[in-house]
Amino acid sequence: MRAVDVIEKKRDGKSLTEEEIRYFIDGYTNGEIPDYQAAAWAMAVLLQGMTAEETTHLTLAMADSGDTLDLSGVVDIAVDKHSSGGVGDKTSIAVVPMVRACGLPVGKMSGRGLGFSGGTLDKLESIPGFRTNLSKEEFLAQLGSLGMVLSGQSLDLAPADGKLYSLRDVTATVQSIPLIASSIMSKKIAAGAQAIVLDVKTGNGAFMETLEEARKLAHLMVSIGELSGRDVIAVLSDMDQPLGKAVGNAMEMKEAILTLMGQGPADFTEHCLEIASHMLVLGGRAKDQAEARNLAEKTIETGSGLDYLKKLVEAQSGDVSYIENPDKLAEAPLKTIVAAPQTGFISEVHARTVGETAVMLGAGRKVKGEAIDLSVGIMVEVKVGDRVENGQPLFVIHARDAAEMEAAKEKLLGTVKFSSDPVSPLPLFYGMAD
Repeated sequence: MRAVDVIEKKRDGKSLTEEEIRYFIDGYTNGEIPDYQAAAWAMAVLLQGMTAEETTHLTLAMADSGDTLDLSGVVDIAVDKHSSGGVGDKTSIAVVPMVRACGLPVGKMSGRGLGFSGGTLDKLESIPGFRTNLSKEEFLAQLGSLGMVLSGQSLDLAPADGKLYSLRDVTATVQSIPLIASSIMSKKIAAGAQAIVLDVKTGNGAFMETLEEARKLAHLMVSIGELSGRDVIAVLSDMDQPLGKAVGNAMEMKEAILTLMGQGPADFTEHCLEIASHMLVLGGRAKDQAEARNLAEKTIETGSGLDYLKKLVEAQSGDVSYIENPDKLAEAPLKTIVAAPQTGFISEVHARTVGETAVMLGAGRKVKGEAIDLSVGIMVEVKVGDRVENGQPLFVIHARDAAEMEAAKEKLLGTVKFSSDPVSPLPLFYGMAD
């Protein structure tokens, strides 16, 4: 078998066999197949597509290219969730302890922010001492003893994906839906969860900007899950405006804590309850959404979700006093209000631009590995459909210096559009992937 034959076959629109896909991925991972041939193959996949079976073979080949976790030795079933990213999405921090409080183990590996999309690990690290770099042995031991882990990908999971993604980023092949789906699912499968809830975002603050693209990606990832023996469902959710109010690491951490206390924003609380309910049904803890919803709501009412967040933080060496008193979390030295320049109805709060403004303030990275300021960010005080008066707060900027604050103020004013007529609120969800 030769790499050029595999490239030629896909170029001509033919389906690749499992053997051909594994040969190509193994060869590229170990350096036997050079970048230029992998680039040609990725472009052929972008132009010709892949069947669900081909994409599943690709996913499993990438999952098998490095370390894999087997969680069955420590728990009967572990459920995981994955969000395709967005602005103000701190869902995992609230949902993981919420689901665990309902009796379902959760083993989750999360990532860091890059670009306008925030990362769960950065938010968690606003708690002094919190460890995100657990070893394989620590991950399994904590899942077995506490029934809950939320850590970084310190293992060498799916190295083929990392290598291929770097190549796609510079060869205009990032947008290939089979390559996106296999990238996400290879890491999820390698991480060992038997049941996975996918939260696929759509909108200007999401990777998939149209609902059609998001639905296509979600459907393919569900098919991969089914063909690889995992229970997978996908929820389609809105990212045309930020989720919740807080955009910024310590600020989002505080909002997640307050949500578990029953004091979170309505949209974010509803989003968490919906995702948690799907996880509880998929993991067999509830027979249907109604029962699952009741269980999830009780974790807020009784405080059991907050108790499990404290246990998670303690288990991973964080200072629990920051959960008990979230006002201790880092705050930026400067704050200013961005006021509405007119009276009217909010017709747009552009999520991507809000996220980019938070990065400009220092809350995110322009390049991988860059240091960030955990204290800075933006409080988004309005939602699409709200009626506001001239002078009413639209945003509150938390900044580290006056120049950045003024630049952010100017940029944020351009994210909001007004209408003289009433505007319908945006939906939180667009249903499930078929």
